[in-house]
Amino acid sequence: MKADEIIGMIKRQLEGFDSTVSIEETGYVIQVGDGIAKIYGMDKVMNGELVEFPDHTFGMVFNLERESVGVIILGSDGGIKEGDEVRRTCKVLEVPCGDALLGRVVNPLGQPLDGKGAIKASSSRPIEVIAPGVVDRQPVKVPLQTGIKAVDAMIPIGRGQRELLIGDHQTGKTAIAIDAIMNQKEENVICVYVAIGQKQAAVAKTIEKLARHGAMAYSIVVSATANDPAPLQYIAPYAGCAMGEEFMWKGRDVLIVYDDLSKHAVAYRQLALLLRRPPGREAYPGDIFYLHSRLLERAVKLSDEKGAGSITALPLIETLAGDISAFVPTNVISITDGQIYLETSLFYSGVRPAINTGLSVSRVGGSAQLRSMKQVAGMLRLDLAQYRALSTFAQFGADLDAASRQQLLRGEKLTEAMKQEETKPVPVEKEILIVFAGVNGHLDDIPTEKIKGFEVYLFDYFDRKYADLKGLLKTGEVDERISATLTQLITESKRAYRDAKP
Repeated sequence: MKADEIIGMIKRQLEGFDSTVSIEETGYVIQVGDGIAKIYGMDKVMNGELVEFPDHTFGMVFNLERESVGVIILGSDGGIKEGDEVRRTCKVLEVPCGDALLGRVVNPLGQPLDGKGAIKASSSRPIEVIAPGVVDRQPVKVPLQTGIKAVDAMIPIGRGQRELLIGDHQTGKTAIAIDAIMNQKEENVICVYVAIGQKQAAVAKTIEKLARHGAMAYSIVVSATANDPAPLQYIAPYAGCAMGEEFMWKGRDVLIVYDDLSKHAVAYRQLALLLRRPPGREAYPGDIFYLHSRLLERAVKLSDEKGAGSITALPLIETLAGDISAFVPTNVISITDGQIYLETSLFYSGVRPAINTGLSVSRVGGSAQLRSMKQVAGMLRLDLAQYRALSTFAQFGADLDAASRQQLLRGEKLTEAMKQEETKPVPVEKEILIVFAGVNGHLDDIPTEKIKGFEVYLFDYFDRKYADLKGLLKTGEVDERISATLTQLITESKRAYRDAKP
C-alpha cells in the first residue's frame, strides 16, 4: 500500500472513533445462599444501592463491611453462583407509581402478579424516603369512616392517623381492615393492601373478596407471600407506602393496610441474622424499633400548602396468647396513635368484631369524629366498660340492686347492637341512628335475640321514610329537634316492626 492510502485509512478510523469511556465499578460474589450474597471488590458502593447480577437479578446493599458487602437478593438466588461478576447501578430501589396500578396485584418490585399484562406507570418513587416534617403537617381532624359501628363510635380513626389492629391469630384483624377498605367506595380514598408473609390462598381470598365488592377499582394489592424470599417480604411495606405517597402528594387521601408487621419483623430478623448482625432481645437486631418507626412516620396529614393529602396507616400485629407486652407489639404500640385490641374470648363468645373497649384507644379521639357521632356516642364506651365489669361481678351470683340490673340490661343490648357481620360496612348516618337508639334506651324493651332483625328493619324504614335526615346527620349536630325526630323515627319503626313481626 502506498503511504497516502495508509494515511487515508488511519484518518477514516480516527473519524469513527468513540472517545467516550465507560467506567463501571464491579465486584464478584464470594458467598451466596438464603437470599443473601457477599460481594468483594465494591469499595465505593453505598448502603441501599441497587446492584445487578449476571442473570439480571437485582440486589440491595444491606451491610457495608471491611472486606466485603452484604447484599439482599430481590428475587431467586438460584441463578447466582460464586465468582459471578456484580455491577453497581448507582441507583436506589424505586417502584412504579400512579393510576396505572389501581386494580392491580403486584409484587414489592411493582411487577404484575395478576396476569393482566405490563403496568405502564407514569412515574416511580424510591421505597425509602424521609417522612414529612412537623412544619409540613397539620392536625388530624377529618374522619376516616370504616363502616364498623364499634370503631367509628368508640375508637374513631382520622385521615393521617396510625391506628394499630392487634390481637391473636384468627380474631378478625384482617376482616376489620378489609371492611375499612370496602367502605371507602364513596369516600374518594385510594387504598393499598400490603400482604406480608401470608399464605397465597389467604391473599387470593382477600383479593377475590375486594373484587367481588367492587373495591379493587380504587385499590392496589402488594403481595409478598410466605413463599417469597425474606428480602421481598422486608421491602413490601415500604414499596406499598411509596405507591401511596404518589397519590398523597397529589392531594389525595390514602389508606394503607400492613398485614402484618409481625411477619415483617421476622423477615427482617432472618436477614439480620444471616448477615451476622448482633442479635438482641428475642434475637431481633437492635434497630428493630427503627424498622417500623420510619415506616409509620410516613403516615401523615399534609398541610394545606403541601396539598392537604394524607396517608392513614392500619398496621396489624399478631400476639401470642393475648400478650400485648411482648417485644414487637410494645414497639409498634408506642409508635402508633392508638390501638384496637381484639380479644379471643370475645371472638369465640360471638361478639364480632371482638373489640375490647377497655384496652382499645384512639389518641386522636373526638377530633377525628363527626360532631353528630361524637354527641350521640359520648356515653357508649363508658356504658360498655361498666357492663363488662358488672357482668363479671354478677357471675358470682350476688344480689344486684335495680340500678345495676338496668345497667346490665343496657350493656347487653348495646353489645348486641355493636355486633356486625363481615363485609357489611354501615353508612355513618345509620351508625349514628343505631347508637342513638341504644344509648337512649330505645332497644331496652326489644328481646336481645331480635335486635339484629330490628336493626335491619330500622335501617330500611330510615331509607324509606326519613331519607332527608341523612345529610343533617353527616354535616350537622344532634340538637333537640334532630333528637326528637330520631326518637319519632325509632318509635314508629318499633311499632311497625312489632306489627310486621308478631
